[in-house]
Amino acid sequence: MTEPQRGQVRPPTPFGLRSATIRVSLIFVGVALVSLILGDIEITTENPWAEMLRFASGFLSPSLDSVDTLTTALLRTVGFAFVGVALGSMAGYLLMLFFDRPVVRGFCAFIRAIHELFWALIFLQFFGLHPLTGVLAIAIPYAGVFAKVYAEISDETDPLPGLVLPPARSRLIQTLFLKIPQAFANIKSYTAYRLECGFRSSAILGFVGLPTLGFYLESAFVQGHYSEVAAMLMLFYLLIATMRWWLRPKLLPLYLLASPFFLGEGLPIVWSNVGRFFTEDIVPAPLKSGLSWSSPEALWAWFSPIATEQILPGLWNTVILTQIALVATAVLTLLSFILVSRHFGGPRRRSVGHLLLVIGRSTPEYILAYMLLQLWGPSMLPAVVALALHNGCIIGHLIGRQSNELTLSPGASTGSDRYFFELLPRLYRPFLAFLFYRWEIIMRETAILGVLGIYTLGFYIDSAIENIRFDVALLLILVTAMLNIAIDMFSRKLRTGLRLTTMPTPDVP
Repeated sequence: MTEPQRGQVRPPTPFGLRSATIRVSLIFVGVALVSLILGDIEITTENPWAEMLRFASGFLSPSLDSVDTLTTALLRTVGFAFVGVALGSMAGYLLMLFFDRPVVRGFCAFIRAIHELFWALIFLQFFGLHPLTGVLAIAIPYAGVFAKVYAEISDETDPLPGLVLPPARSRLIQTLFLKIPQAFANIKSYTAYRLECGFRSSAILGFVGLPTLGFYLESAFVQGHYSEVAAMLMLFYLLIATMRWWLRPKLLPLYLLASPFFLGEGLPIVWSNVGRFFTEDIVPAPLKSGLSWSSPEALWAWFSPIATEQILPGLWNTVILTQIALVATAVLTLLSFILVSRHFGGPRRRSVGHLLLVIGRSTPEYILAYMLLQLWGPSMLPAVVALALHNGCIIGHLIGRQSNELTLSPGASTGSDRYFFELLPRLYRPFLAFLFYRWEIIMRETAILGVLGIYTLGFYIDSAIENIRFDVALLLILVTAMLNIAIDMFSRKLRTGLRLTTMPTPDVP
């Protein structure tokens, strides 16, 4: 540890067991360590290093030979993102008008608790490989997210204009003319961020057969064409990194009008499949046999093996993986935010740090986990690394940006003392606030990674769909949604109880 120079006074250590935030942090670390012992954390491939070297060599020589394929993949990825996010934003705005009603809040919590890939797997059963499948898979959960965030932004506006001006006759007029003008900057900023998320969501829809980046990426990876994989990922990073230059308000109407034409035609919808799905496929098996809800013995005989063989093991593995990934995310965040903080190093080092964090947060967890599974074999380890890298880079970017807003005294300590005694005490509360906010998101991603073969809830959902047991798949999806809602509620209470905010504070945690 660097000793303070003459004239400097090192602040007292901010960490102690009396601090509620530190006690909670230690509990989460303890749970993660126990989960690490119980989890399946190993590399199962015989020679992972050889394949990793081949993969790394592909990034040193990216191939642009398939320009047409790359262009098609990117255009369709962008098209699905724009259309899905636009529809989700409009629906979210309408839901926001009534978000104070418990029914609407519950509905929004439910639809956003189901991952985009799960929605896609549902719509594939009756819409097939039609563009509507991908658009709705993005729009529906995003509508729930937009409604929640728009309502929170609206609630933070100044109520004074509403008291001074004549009372608005409708909620819509009041929102349009009183709240939206005040909150427009925040709404615009958040919508742009969700569009970036939409690009990632659109990309991974290719893994279920839709013609976005994930479809071509999976094909190239399976064939060992790592140079093509590198080219696709680099172009995707470039697309996201340059959003500030090409995503101009004046060009948005053009993008929105052009996007539907880049979705592709897909296969025609067989509307009889839609009716059959809702009237037959998702009906529990005992009810199809002529029994009714008044026959609890038959329903229990159907539910009991599902609970013991799929729900409980899926919940166990999902929770274990989530808790390991959450603490791994925390560790990576605390290590990575210094890469972009002006309090450590110069502009050149920060530029490299920004590049690394952009790559980390721009790579969808699903794609990163898929690649690591091919290299390391099936276990929880690829999922933990993928979740920690992606979420750690996101929170690290946010905390690093907040650290740049802090002004230190002229005699402030340097080196590790600056990190532990000057910055970390002020940033620890917002760090925990962001981490607990991402907890529910990490849980959603953990569940969906089961589609790749990890024994989380997504594994059993995917298996049920493959076995054409849609009633079981729907039940498992409902369980996943309820788990996600429970984590969201507990996280919110935890943030409230610890009085966590996303703003830096000079107070010790």
